[in-house]
Amino acid sequence: MIALILLMAAANVGQALSLSGPAESRPHVEYEIYAIRYAVIPQFPVAGLVAGEKSDRKLDIAMMVWLIRGGGKNILFDAGFYRPQFFKSWTVQDFARPDEAVAQAGVKPDEITDLVISHAHWDHGDGADLFPKAQIWMQKDEYRYYTADAWQPGGKHGGIDPDDVLMFVRFNLSGRMHLVDGDQEILPGVRVYTGGRHTFASQYVSVPTRSGTVVLASDNMDLYENLEKHAAIAQTFDAASNLKAQDRMKEIAGDPKRIVPGHDPAVMTRYPHVAPRVVRID
Repeated sequence: MIALILLMAAANVGQALSLSGPAESRPHVEYEIYAIRYAVIPQFPVAGLVAGEKSDRKLDIAMMVWLIRGGGKNILFDAGFYRPQFFKSWTVQDFARPDEAVAQAGVKPDEITDLVISHAHWDHGDGADLFPKAQIWMQKDEYRYYTADAWQPGGKHGGIDPDDVLMFVRFNLSGRMHLVDGDQEILPGVRVYTGGRHTFASQYVSVPTRSGTVVLASDNMDLYENLEKHAAIAQTFDAASNLKAQDRMKEIAGDPKRIVPGHDPAVMTRYPHVAPRVVRID
């Protein structure tokens, strides 16, 4: 009888292992990554991007979103902007609505399966409702802060548009909003990390590709210059946290060349063009 019980227990363990599968047997997904420039903001002060910059240098910064394709997914990292109020406040050149710019990379707006929002600033989250079937991924603390405390006395909501806040709430009410609690894998092989603190809980993403892990920093690293000088971004809740995040990006990517900043126009010249406004990162 004891032998029979032990045999049955062993069979049950074997069945459990076969259902879950060892980690090394899980399918490995490699993604393609495309940077898509949908607009340019001309003559932006570098001092507004690199902490400690003393010069009056200015740069025509690239406004970008990133398309991640693989494993049956069309993932968009950030969504750009399109609402009319922003064109009254900013000089915008060479603009294409983000969904139209993404279509130039060969993906229709309703084919975007997932949208990862790095942070709630107008130029990164405003266009989220242009992608009607996407599941939305945002840090839980980012969502909670900007839908509540940021608007209370002592709160900070610079760069956050009320129309976008209401949109995020609608996503949550409709069941499309996924609130991420810190660093974790959100889709096969795709991981998000916090620590840059460009906003209350901004996040960046790592993606496995044919050439290794690529880190898309968004505004947690505005320019290649931030990394080269080990200089924090100029706009952050916590400069020390931002520098630690940059150091961690290096560890994750394994090679600084696989870290992509959020607004550097050089992104569009360092990689091969595959379509108007579109370069392939890897």
